[in-house]
Amino acid sequence: MNTREAEAADEPVNRNSPQVHQESRSARRSTVRSMKHMGVKVAQRFVAVDDHERALTFYRDVLGLEVRQDHTFEGLRWIALGSSGQSDADIVLQSLVVYPETSPADQHALAELLVKGLLPGLVFRTEDCDAAFEHLRAEGATVVQEPTDQPWGVRDCAFRDPAGNTLRFSQVRRRRKDTSDGGGSGGPPFSQPSAYSGRNG
Repeated sequence: MNTREAEAADEPVNRNSPQVHQESRSARRSTVRSMKHMGVKVAQRFVAVDDHERALTFYRDVLGLEVRQDHTFEGLRWIALGSSGQSDADIVLQSLVVYPETSPADQHALAELLVKGLLPGLVFRTEDCDAAFEHLRAEGATVVQEPTDQPWGVRDCAFRDPAGNTLRFSQVRRRRKDTSDGGGSGGPPFSQPSAYSGRNG
């Protein structure tokens, strides 16, 4: 033990120091148990829309999702839809502003982010990316990206829904033996700038 360590050992412990609290938090984290055995799964994914009827027409009639719930409460509306192959996972179309205390400035900012496609979007898995692309384009959906083979192992395309949200349709490509380019990982689609090289506004 050197002189500095010896002096530190004689000093009283400051219970309010950041180091002590960090050690305490570390001790608590080491005893936390995972909830894996409780069967926790993703149940709902919320998407902001500015016109529920227009969004409903797109998600139900164009994408083919089934309506599971449609509720209105205190001026707000939310519609839960899902794929017939995923009975326990819903996409919920919610009002853009859900908190009454949201200021007019924040409401305006949210509306601008939505129309620009800058709010979190959705990724759908498809067995045929090219067929999905042709179907959506024929239905008049706004094209963001044409079908593209991505380096992380998928072929995908992207559109915007009527509100402006970005939707990606991803087909897993056959995994190559050499996956040094990230092939087969299946993501992440929203953090790769190259994914938007074909964006047309």
